[in-house]
Amino acid sequence: MTQPKRIGFLSFGAWHPGGGLTRTAGDALRQTVELAVAAEEIGIHGAFVRVHHFARQLASPFPLLAAIGVKTSRIEIGTASSTCATRTRST
Repeated sequence: MTQPKRIGFLSFGAWHPGGGLTRTAGDALRQTVELAVAAEEIGIHGAFVRVHHFARQLASPFPLLAAIGVKTSRIEIGTASSTCATRTRST
């Protein structure tokens, strides 16, 4: 018997103050939670967030995953990658 396929999504959480609907980090966080809730409602199985330090993207996934967990009940949540900085940011 074959297992049914499961599908999820990966959110990069990118934001830019110069335009678009995601102008702040707060916008990116709220929109990611809203996306996970909507995904669960239509039957998506997984919601994953990409971690990227030193960039205008989601950099601290665990509080975000906790917020998603509070608003959802069935969707699998996790990080796509969780890396430690191996170099300092150039200025």
